[in-house]
Amino acid sequence: MIGLVSSPDTRQKLEILSADAQYDLACACGTGKDDRRRRGSGDGWIYPVTLAGGGTSVLFKTLVSNVCANDCLYCPLRADQDVRRCALTGEETVRAFLDYYTRGRVFGLFLTSGVPGTPDAAMEQLIRVARILRTRHGFRGYIHLKIIPGASAAAVEEAVSLSTAVSLNIETPGARHLARLSRRKDFLHDIVEPIKLVSRLTAPGARYERVKQTTQFVVGAAEETDAEIVRYMGGLYDRLRLQRVYFSAYQKGPGDSAPAGEGARTGRDALAREHRLYQVDFLMRRYGFAAAEIGFDPSGNLPLELDPKEEWARRHPEFFPLDINRAPARDLLRVPGLGEVTVRRIVERRKGSRIRALDEVARPTAWIRKAGGYLRA
Repeated sequence: MIGLVSSPDTRQKLEILSADAQYDLACACGTGKDDRRRRGSGDGWIYPVTLAGGGTSVLFKTLVSNVCANDCLYCPLRADQDVRRCALTGEETVRAFLDYYTRGRVFGLFLTSGVPGTPDAAMEQLIRVARILRTRHGFRGYIHLKIIPGASAAAVEEAVSLSTAVSLNIETPGARHLARLSRRKDFLHDIVEPIKLVSRLTAPGARYERVKQTTQFVVGAAEETDAEIVRYMGGLYDRLRLQRVYFSAYQKGPGDSAPAGEGARTGRDALAREHRLYQVDFLMRRYGFAAAEIGFDPSGNLPLELDPKEEWARRHPEFFPLDINRAPARDLLRVPGLGEVTVRRIVERRKGSRIRALDEVARPTAWIRKAGGYLRA
């Protein structure tokens, strides 16, 4: 006899919903063994996040509901898919999080949701959890709320007022690409305008300037090019002051029907493409590169076989070799193989004495040997 559970209890719902929450990466992810999302012991998912003062901690993350009226072709939870649907009440979500939090397992909460009806109805579910935590339990810690596409300005502002961070996934670089994935979402009205509103609410000097905003691209689902993504990234950082942009490689699977074309990268290539975009993101956020400086192949994509910083260096031989004893830190950061830690060591070491070889400040790894070809003493 096969037993069917028609009314799952809180633990069963949490197991379903926290697993489904893994599709949204706009909180934290990485490539090392210690900075990837992982399953917690209580049927939840815990996610690493970098703290403002340095170091990392973990977030508890779940969907409040996986019921969704949207039709996003890349999403396994879209309306036409046969998946087990359920929802947590506000009280259930709060209890589940506080159980982890009071035991010291997590330092904060990331809440997202499907869209069971209208965007504002979904937002009210998320906001209710944050409101209970802030007012009834006096929680002053980290809360990251997802902004649902199409949410009203009032719902967006209330979410921002209760949050440490918020995110609304931009999904694609432009309306033409989003139209390939969804007939229900309007790129400008449902996505761009709320992102702009959050940017105004959190601008320097604004009431909620402490709140951070992130977003995520679904990479490869709509036949967009890397050049288009990077151009949008530049605008998100330069004009809208987002804290982070994340990327999720689309990999076609059962039930997925996004129109990835014949030239789309799949499997390991899709993950390599995601990795290259994260490298470009780092160059733009931390190393002072502009979107216009990033190089692409004739198809408008990042070369998979070459680090984007090295690709820039090969296109600009006139910039090298740099004098290791005189070049400013911002220029040294453009040297393939040099990172922030090594550049800081170079700057500190040369204050006291002349550097004659790179191995005076760093172990002779393959990366350091590569950097040596772009420097002179």
